[in-house]
Amino acid sequence: MKADATTKRAAATSANAKGGAREALSSSTQPRARESDTLHRRIRADIEQRILSGTWRPGDRIPFEHELMTQYGCARMTVNKAIASLAEAGLIVRRRRAGSFVAQPRIQSVILEIPDIQAEITERGEEYGLRLLTRRRRKPLANRADERELAGKGDLLALRCLHLANGRPFALEDRLISLASVPEAQNIDFAKESPGTWLLGHVPWTQAEHRITAVNADRDTAATLDIEVRAACLALERRTWRASEHITYVRQIFPGTHYDLIARFAPRAARA
Repeated sequence: MKADATTKRAAATSANAKGGAREALSSSTQPRARESDTLHRRIRADIEQRILSGTWRPGDRIPFEHELMTQYGCARMTVNKAIASLAEAGLIVRRRRAGSFVAQPRIQSVILEIPDIQAEITERGEEYGLRLLTRRRRKPLANRADERELAGKGDLLALRCLHLANGRPFALEDRLISLASVPEAQNIDFAKESPGTWLLGHVPWTQAEHRITAVNADRDTAATLDIEVRAACLALERRTWRASEHITYVRQIFPGTHYDLIARFAPRAARA
């Protein structure tokens, strides 16, 4: 009987020891799992900040996975998780054997993209031209809350341009660029390069808002576009952001005979 009791106590002690070992192993792996999850978020945040700040521009290759593993001192799985989440968010594209690259951002809209007037005119087989009518650096107007938001803690670059197709007026553009968000814009010669084309090629954006209205040309607009006073025109206003930063505001006026707004869409799948 004594032997049996001793055997049972020994078995219970052994079971408790194994259970304790399993608990110790489980508790020791939990901090590592949490640390890995925190690190993958940090890697994603670091890469995202470089993209949204414009340090890495569309088309730039981000570091290879093995380079990030060395930089952060982590496993490939942690880096892969960060890269996958960035790709899912549309900030990067992954190319087999070539690496990962900063994606060309797209407008969050089902029907509209940000148009490039220069590219559109060229695609029509016409010769593009540009006249920079006015350019000045200024403070936001005190009575315009939208201008104060756009300027942030800096000045605005105010541009007025006339876009030409085969030497004829195509669109009149009034644009404000936030120099707090895009300081390099003050060094660009916009008499030679379209502001919209330059911004699309050099400044990443994450959100855009369009407002389209039908207007009649006033005397000044009519004279600039070489059309009749009160002629029908299409006015396109657009604001763009990079995360929470305001980038630019633009108002473009097109003669009604020069511009078509076309949208192609399909019905959403029916929900159960």
